[in-house]
Amino acid sequence: MGKSEFIDRGKKPSNTAGVKRTVIANPSKIRNKMKRNEMYGKYVLQKKAQKRADRLRRAKEAEALGEDAVHTKQTPRTLENTREIEKTMVKPDDEEVLADEAEDEFASYFADEVRPKLLVTTRPRPSKELFHFIGGLVQLIPNMYFYPRRSYGVKDICKYASNRNFTHVVILSEKSKVCNGMIVSHLPAGPTAFFKVSNVVPSKDIAHHGNITNHIPELVLNGFGTRLGHRVGRFLGSLFPHNAQFQGRQVATFHNQRDYIFVRHHRYVFEEGKDTNKETGKKKTKARLQELGPRFTMKMRWLQEGTFDTQFGEYEWIHKRKEMDTTRRKFHL
Repeated sequence: MGKSEFIDRGKKPSNTAGVKRTVIANPSKIRNKMKRNEMYGKYVLQKKAQKRADRLRRAKEAEALGEDAVHTKQTPRTLENTREIEKTMVKPDDEEVLADEAEDEFASYFADEVRPKLLVTTRPRPSKELFHFIGGLVQLIPNMYFYPRRSYGVKDICKYASNRNFTHVVILSEKSKVCNGMIVSHLPAGPTAFFKVSNVVPSKDIAHHGNITNHIPELVLNGFGTRLGHRVGRFLGSLFPHNAQFQGRQVATFHNQRDYIFVRHHRYVFEEGKDTNKETGKKKTKARLQELGPRFTMKMRWLQEGTFDTQFGEYEWIHKRKEMDTTRRKFHL
């Protein structure tokens, strides 16, 4: 054995390629906390330096090209534009989906052949704060009627509502005097869905809110792209009559983003602007939105066939967090 081999034994080999090593991109797998924090700090600094170098390079290229430079705005990477491709995404002209939706349980609502009639109730022994949220819901959704829960079970309530020609039952739950859950059941044959409710803001807490009128609002369903998303969107759309009274200028919006459904209620207002039209000499009309409230966020936990039955009911879809949420870029609606 040579002397040089004896000296070099056990030492970490040097980087003979002369190339600077990149910091590990995912330091979360490092078990040592101090080393993990150190590597993550290096990763952040390296990422900032690379971003700065790219910006300076683009600036030099644009300066060299002069007027011939093509100014293209860099598109930021977001969870939406980098989401994993869902196999069940629906195209706008999908004939199979259109045929299914023309014959499903919600088709009569969208064709304005049936007007929805909703019964809303609470969990047993609700707090008085929950009634403020119910008041906002009753103003948001037409033909919604409140019935006290008392000691009746959910199955009894569904049977009672079905016998009195109600089309939907909505049951609210709460935690710490704030609404945190909503069961929506379509009568008489389902489906039934459970939504987690969060970020509840009543109308009185919204700055510069408007007053709600009795006009039937327009309905906007946005961001429901998969087969499951279409079904959930149509389920929520069946809660509203589809004969909107446009003179009220009210809009109810269900906007799906990253599987969170944001519920908003607005009125669009036309105002006289400061600019003048050169042709007519009249001032231009400007449009703006005035929020009416309430506002809250929903996230579906399960969708069940038929009316509410946790013991023998069959689930169309249930959210299993550990199995389904394997990455932040995977969405289901």
